[in-house]
Amino acid sequence: MANTKNQHRKHKLIEYANGKSLEEINGTVEVPHGKGFWRTLFAYSGPGALVAVGYMDPGNWSTSITGGQSFQYTLMTTILISSLIAMLLQNMAAKLGIVSQMDLAQAIRARTGKALGVLLWIMTEFAIMATDIAEVIGAAIALNLLFHIPLVPAVFITVLDVLVLLLLTKIGFRKIEAIVACLILVILFVFAYEVALSKPVWGSAFMGLIPSEKAIAKGPIVGGISPLTGSLGIIGATVMPHNLYLHSAISQTRKLDHTNVDDIRQTVRFSMWDSNIQLSLAFVVNALLLIMGVAVFKSGAVEDSSFFGLYDALNNTSMLSNPILIGVAKSGILSTLFAVALLASGQNSTITGTLTGQVIMEGFVHMKMPLWARRLITRLISVIPVLVCVALTARESENQQHTALNLLMENSQVFLAFALPFSMLPLLLMTNSETEMGEFRNHVITRILGWISVLALTFLNLYNLPQTYEGFGIWNKATSDTLAWITIVIILALLIWTCVEMVIGDRRFAAEHKKHTWKTKPAEEN
Repeated sequence: MANTKNQHRKHKLIEYANGKSLEEINGTVEVPHGKGFWRTLFAYSGPGALVAVGYMDPGNWSTSITGGQSFQYTLMTTILISSLIAMLLQNMAAKLGIVSQMDLAQAIRARTGKALGVLLWIMTEFAIMATDIAEVIGAAIALNLLFHIPLVPAVFITVLDVLVLLLLTKIGFRKIEAIVACLILVILFVFAYEVALSKPVWGSAFMGLIPSEKAIAKGPIVGGISPLTGSLGIIGATVMPHNLYLHSAISQTRKLDHTNVDDIRQTVRFSMWDSNIQLSLAFVVNALLLIMGVAVFKSGAVEDSSFFGLYDALNNTSMLSNPILIGVAKSGILSTLFAVALLASGQNSTITGTLTGQVIMEGFVHMKMPLWARRLITRLISVIPVLVCVALTARESENQQHTALNLLMENSQVFLAFALPFSMLPLLLMTNSETEMGEFRNHVITRILGWISVLALTFLNLYNLPQTYEGFGIWNKATSDTLAWITIVIILALLIWTCVEMVIGDRRFAAEHKKHTWKTKPAEEN
């Protein structure tokens, strides 16, 4: 009888879900115990790769390359600091999932009311759509450049490709992890090869890692941007809210006994190793992108920073700065490798974005859909703005169409500024809580660095909103600034609401935990 009911439920398009995070893959990956360090690390490696792709997605490319071309190695320090903050926050997210057995969305929803849960879900969905737009554009342009497929069919091909890849979760989550890791290596190889050919000044590159006031200066203005604007663009494209939700969910794919503290310690430890190693690779990729901007192209040569413009520049020997590069560019290898890396980056990121959509839907609003429907709907929603943009510019010149796609990709990132504080702040509050985390709560130094990072990123995202609104090109400066300040006030009000509900919910959780501990204490002593 029970089996009949379960079979009937499987045919429903939407059903209630309040179980384990990503239930299909939760706790499905076996890990060794008492084995060597490297063998154990290999078993835990994978989730970090899925998270790292969000830090090297197509949205990062133009900001890093343009920053390098405009300000040489000055913004290397921005990439380094952004990567270190990412490591800190991602470790917190993974630890929350492992210790609490809830992903970030579930943990927030457990402490807040239904109205706020729905609001946060909608906000995070828009943020995922914003990142998806950049990823779909990147993959579609790569298909266009490599195979001359028109943009509209190319967009739909990226959707179908994601569906095929995500269906591999039925035969094992390790397959997805392996594919993503291979694509990361492709991206790393392409840019390492192109940078090696360009023979950059490595001494200057390493000196650029040292923090300097030049990275946040308002001058000089090169190509319409200042170092501060370039730094804000890199930060905005680096730390994204959906990665925190994703990591807190996929960190639970490893099988462990939650009644065994040593098991939890091992999982937390090796998840941290996995995350830091993969994010270090992401840092190297982003650094290579900036070095490309410095060493590959002549200063100020690339006026079109869109993917089309960069592809053409790698074919144009007059824009390149090194004789070896010029010789290789004539064969078309440089531009082809760039397009291959772009395709790998876009495909990687769309996989993780779709998984995150499932996490937040189940966590915030307790809704679950069949695998095929969930994947199809979330991806189709994400490509609508891209298709509209292509349709509206179909009768215009190629340059105008390329510019429109680039503007769509850049302007869509505004939603990241809305959603990021609502994931970072609750994450920090919960991982600081002894009631929630026990011995795994953040150490004092981690708490201090966490607060500095969260407050700084929130400030920078909000600080950049007026300029972002002006970049839309819809309103004049006065109107843009007014709308930006209204948005900032709304965000701050919602943050206060979220914090109040989180604190009240945490006190309720602490009281329940204390009551449960008191009831079970005699049994534990026995």
